[in-house]
Amino acid sequence: MLQFCRNLWSDEQGQDIAEYAVMLAVILVLVIGTVRLIGSNANNAFSSVASSLQ
Repeated sequence: MLQFCRNLWSDEQGQDIAEYAVMLAVILVLVIGTVRLIGSNANNAFSSVASSLQ
């Protein structure tokens, strides 16, 4: 049992997966925030243009 715990502690293969998951989560948060910000601004701009055309 002690040897199994040592192997788990020294095994670095799982750390790569965790690091990629954290990077993916950060990238998704940035993309979603940017899309929401640009989406609302674009909606306001298109609404303004549409109302000025009428």
